[in-house]
Amino acid sequence: MTAPKKLFIKTYGCQMNVYDSERMAEALGGQGYVETATPEDADMILLNTCHIREKAAEKVYSELGRFKGLKAENPDLKIGVAGCVAQAEGQEIMRRQPLVDLVVGPQSYHRLPEMEARTRAGEKALDTDFPEEDKFEALKSRPKAARGPTAFLTVQEGCDKFCAFCVVPYTRGAEVSRPADRILTEARDLVDRGVREITLLGQNVNAYHGAGPDGDMTLAQLIWALDKVDGLERIRFTTSHPNDMSEDLIAAHGDCAKLMPYLHLPVQSGSDKILKRMNRSHTADSYFRLIERIRAARPDILLSGDFIVGFPEETEADFQATMDLVEEVGYGYAYSFKYSTRPGTPAAERAQVDEDVKSERLHRLQGLITRQQRAIQDGMVGREVSVLFEKQGRFDGQMVGKSEYLHAVHVNDAKVDIGALCRVRITGSGSNSLAGEIVAAS
Repeated sequence: MTAPKKLFIKTYGCQMNVYDSERMAEALGGQGYVETATPEDADMILLNTCHIREKAAEKVYSELGRFKGLKAENPDLKIGVAGCVAQAEGQEIMRRQPLVDLVVGPQSYHRLPEMEARTRAGEKALDTDFPEEDKFEALKSRPKAARGPTAFLTVQEGCDKFCAFCVVPYTRGAEVSRPADRILTEARDLVDRGVREITLLGQNVNAYHGAGPDGDMTLAQLIWALDKVDGLERIRFTTSHPNDMSEDLIAAHGDCAKLMPYLHLPVQSGSDKILKRMNRSHTADSYFRLIERIRAARPDILLSGDFIVGFPEETEADFQATMDLVEEVGYGYAYSFKYSTRPGTPAAERAQVDEDVKSERLHRLQGLITRQQRAIQDGMVGREVSVLFEKQGRFDGQMVGKSEYLHAVHVNDAKVDIGALCRVRITGSGSNSLAGEIVAAS
């Protein structure tokens, strides 16, 4: 019997890349590959890249340089670059790093089996097209394997917003939504393989408008269709744009028991001037009013957001407007970054804020966000929450899962099974997690 070939995938960036990496592993599974945890064991290495941050491409080249020794020891080792850097850099990657055997963009990874075959024949393989065929359908016959209790499911890709700082429209393309029946089929398949919670993914997931039985469906309508899937206990979605937060989606947060009380709703800045320069097409006030409607529908909802500090032309007053917005909204989580230039985007050509100023502002913002996050976590002590257990903890007998609010919760109870959904009383709050004790199985 032929020994399986081993595949090592390193994933950078967002949850959509995590989903894509899973699909790439499944695509290559049909070619006899099984995943390995270390590049030293691999017959193929894939870097699934992200192009959002500054110098993303340089980090990829640096990572590739570390594999030169492995390639020298094993000339049959195949090395590939996938994802958004692959889409943006294309042939340049192969020119700068001759050890790379294949480059594949995020819309073409379903073609990996034929690309892998070409590399085994001694060819280089490059595919950064936006093909007409449905990559998801192309992989529907992929090998089936048991899954953990949670899974990502991409329902929408691409972006038509063209924020001034973002490369997504150029690397992922225009907004495209998958047909609802195909999403529901994939969801049922995931549930059959052990999944109890699904997170719906999209660059602008709440812009979803996939074909349904009676015309295009909204994200809220898709959620209600998923609500009827037996065995699916929890639904989440990310990442949302404020302009696409429709009234039926807001209502679903109050009415759909399977839709978890957690919402990631990036605003990026609290300054209307900066929001306009970002091409965000909303104001701080419209964001506040949106938050009010969401909390009216689901008072206990936990909010998270994204913030960019030091965007070109941001003054201290603009930054203070962001601090004021964060103070007023109150976030359970937030992701904050210094603005970094992305070649080809409008903001990259503007006058930049001094790096030291960016760093100082980021420090202040993150301090405020950390205080809010800790206050919300501390406020959970004494409450009962529902926890879906996902894995064993670092200590003997410890199990770890996520509450409906996405807080990490650990209990000391070895009898809890992975995939169990339990009521847990919170007994303590740490820096990034909560401690609890089992009250009852849900």
